Amino acid sequence: MAKVCALCGKGNNTANRIIQRGKAKRLGGVGRKTTGITRRQQKPNLQKVKAMVDGSPKKIKACTTCIRSGKVERAL
Repeated sequence: MAKVCALCGKGNNTANRIIQRGKAKRLGGVGRKTTGITRRQQKPNLQKVKAMVDGSPKKIKACTTCIRSGKVERAL
């Protein structure tokens, strides 16, 4: 199973992590300086759920957005 939602296909997203130092000007400093920018990954909140897939119960990975919105038909 991949780290993507089985229903909506939501997967990893990349973003920048910005590291700064110094004191803000509004607090009496000379301003914040950016000392480093690195890439990071934002991962979806996936949960293992027992759901009905093609009429039979199956374990799938679904994001919490799909679970809460009712897109997942839960199996007992």
